[in-house]
Amino acid sequence: MIIFVSHYCTVGMENIIRQDYSIKRSDRKGHKGHGSCVVWFTGLSGSGKSTLANEVEQQLFRQGLHCYSLDGDNIRSGLNQDLGFSPEDRKENIRRIAEVAKLMADAGIITLAAFISPKQSDREKVKEIIGASDFVEIFVDTPLQVCEERDVKGLYKKARKGEIKEFTGISAPYEAPLNPDLVVKTESEPLHQAAARIVSFLNKKLKA
Repeated sequence: MIIFVSHYCTVGMENIIRQDYSIKRSDRKGHKGHGSCVVWFTGLSGSGKSTLANEVEQQLFRQGLHCYSLDGDNIRSGLNQDLGFSPEDRKENIRRIAEVAKLMADAGIITLAAFISPKQSDREKVKEIIGASDFVEIFVDTPLQVCEERDVKGLYKKARKGEIKEFTGISAPYEAPLNPDLVVKTESEPLHQAAARIVSFLNKKLKA
């Protein structure tokens, strides 16, 4: 028999007891030689989030740092393939990603998360889950017109035709971060330079 349990179900939570592991995060930091955190890239579709996260990952990797990227389409093709694009499912999508990113940071991995995450309230929840000291917010501030001109996945064209409902930037709002750690304008700053700026910021943070 197959039993499906809703992700909103909280029945039996009183029976859950967290395991206290012998190897602590500080031990992992000493073992790897660097700290960890979650770098959250937010911006419109086509803004360059994934491309930037990929370049940052490569630069960190070349420095010998342990890092890994989480990307929207990849997560939805696996972990979150049961979720749609309703407001509730989008909220749950971001919540799950935050929980995964938190575990990865605890494992000593610099985690790069590239997600539109258009609502300020959702990003605040991510920050709460991960912890403010481990959360680095990067606003990939690319104008809508530029994103539409790129239209890498052809999604804006479909959204303009009404084929995609509640599409961020077209038929649904994007709430820009109020106080991001860094802002990257991909239409004017070269990719390598922007990534190097982020890596420099992370090097200082992780050595603190």
